[in-house]
Amino acid sequence: MLSVGRGIADITGEAADCGMLGYGKAEQRTAGIHLRLRSRAFVFQDDSHDDNARLLLVVVELPLPMQNVNEEVLRRLADSYGDTYSERNTMITTTHTHAGPGGYCGHLLYNLTTNGFRPATFAAIVDGIVESVEHAHSDVAPAEVALSHGELHSASINRSPSAFERNPSADKAFFPKSIDPHSTLVRINRGERTVGAIHFFATHGTSMTNRNHLISGDNKGFAAYHWERTVDGADYLAGQPDFIAAFAQTNPGDMSPNVDGPLPAGSAPARELENTRRTGMRQFEDAFTQLSGATPIGTGIDARFTYVDLGAVRVRSEYTPDGQEHHTGRPIVGAAAMAGTDEGKGLLGFHQGRNPFWDRVSRAIYRLAKSAGAAQTPKGIVLPARLPNRIHPFIQEIVPVQLVRIGRLYLIGIPGEPTIVSGLRLRRTVASIVGADLADVLCVGYSNAYIHYITTPEEYLEQRYEGGSTLFGRWELPALMQTVAQLAEAMRDGRPMPDGCRPGPTRPLSWARSAPADAGSFGTVVSEPAAAYRPGEAVEAVFVSALPNNDLRRGGTYLEVVRLDGDDWGRVADDGDWATSFCWRRHGPAESRVSIRWDIPGDATPGQYRIVHHGAAKDRDGTLRPFSASTREFTVG
Repeated sequence: MLSVGRGIADITGEAADCGMLGYGKAEQRTAGIHLRLRSRAFVFQDDSHDDNARLLLVVVELPLPMQNVNEEVLRRLADSYGDTYSERNTMITTTHTHAGPGGYCGHLLYNLTTNGFRPATFAAIVDGIVESVEHAHSDVAPAEVALSHGELHSASINRSPSAFERNPSADKAFFPKSIDPHSTLVRINRGERTVGAIHFFATHGTSMTNRNHLISGDNKGFAAYHWERTVDGADYLAGQPDFIAAFAQTNPGDMSPNVDGPLPAGSAPARELENTRRTGMRQFEDAFTQLSGATPIGTGIDARFTYVDLGAVRVRSEYTPDGQEHHTGRPIVGAAAMAGTDEGKGLLGFHQGRNPFWDRVSRAIYRLAKSAGAAQTPKGIVLPARLPNRIHPFIQEIVPVQLVRIGRLYLIGIPGEPTIVSGLRLRRTVASIVGADLADVLCVGYSNAYIHYITTPEEYLEQRYEGGSTLFGRWELPALMQTVAQLAEAMRDGRPMPDGCRPGPTRPLSWARSAPADAGSFGTVVSEPAAAYRPGEAVEAVFVSALPNNDLRRGGTYLEVVRLDGDDWGRVADDGDWATSFCWRRHGPAESRVSIRWDIPGDATPGQYRIVHHGAAKDRDGTLRPFSASTREFTVG
């Protein structure tokens, strides 16, 4: 018998002038909010044992998972709950949206486009994750947990088909359309009511392009929002909803959501919003359809966890395609990694595939450093990350690998982006040891930390973007297969797994300048709405405002759309709604303007409305002065 608890909380960081994480573009900085980011936590408790063993699964709408975030979350949870939640039984996995603020990372590489570490964004993320777990912890109650599988063919394409084609025929035959359509739903019921759902599917969080500046959960964020808010009627500002849905990743390393190809430069923002909505809706529909076919997941929970120094693994012959023993290498960023992907072009002068200049330089280096050559050939060396790591934590080398079980479902926690064939090999490794059906074993990427990509040794030779971003060389995947095999054997045999050598502490650096004191007549309405609108039209208003980063309003909102109901004004939308957008820009050296837009739904109730803006201005002495302002009334009908 299982008991389950659920919780959700806001983790939205700085909405103004913070470098966004995912595309690696310094010029892509936050300038408002389209959808707030959320953490969704699920506590599974095994009621059949006296110790009431627990497993914590957290799905967060962030670009990347980070070790320093996990460590601080677990430290905070230990203050409240002792050893109930640990590295071993806690999996924190991200959706990989490319439309979130960065600067929360412990390793320098990922903060280079954010002016270093951003304490306010880091705090918002940690506070929100902890809050979601606190809600889940207090919500634990008997539940019926069920599992189902489906296939979704319209929400992904393979963005590196030439690398995929290098795989053996048996692997390619498993994916006849060169995508991974496998989807999985965990349904949580209390009595006759479904109170929670976790959907797993492989597609990138790149429906929003690198030209977007509004915070968004991308396609998986929309799927969760649509189910919770539109279908189930959740009001995120009113407390914990009755139903919580999370949309998690599996192995999307080479899976793009842009089934019609990447949007050309200059495309209207509405097109990428439609891409996001369409791909998110397809995931929601797949999940919703699976509800009725779910069958009991079974009993018991279990977890195994270890750290591995991924640059120093001796890989046994049974895990390598050529049947020979090999060694991984210290992390190297390749020329193909600098090229970027079709979703977000990389640095000038680099391209996917072979880069002749870097290849020539690398061949000379490999002749002198034979162990590096044996691990990394044919990667074109651009940045040996071991060098900056000796000065300051730059890229993580000692990484967590995890295996958890909920009934008959096994989740392999991998701290990176496995391609679909890489995920398949990891799944087969575990399934063969524990005796599970392959469908019931998932490779869950973006879990607990981040090491970039994981390609098969065959894909690696193509040196597409994913191969150039496989930092630890051609034998990285076999090393992870060997590690998860050890976890699976320990779980099967009921014995503990050594924790391994922990990574050292990180020391985040920041070189961001402090924002000046705000100036202006805060709350003044610069542009009022028209007097009347029809459903389907858009209302816009512009306010004199202050820097949104002064108060992130986590768990709150920068805007409200309110409707007159009798003598009172009731909120009908906020900045966490798909129909609204909150856009910020500088106006002079210290003044701000915000533009608020509401796309009036087709089923909007006729009546009198206003748009309300909330902010906080910072004085020269650092004092914050909250303000609110409202537009004139306008009619919808």
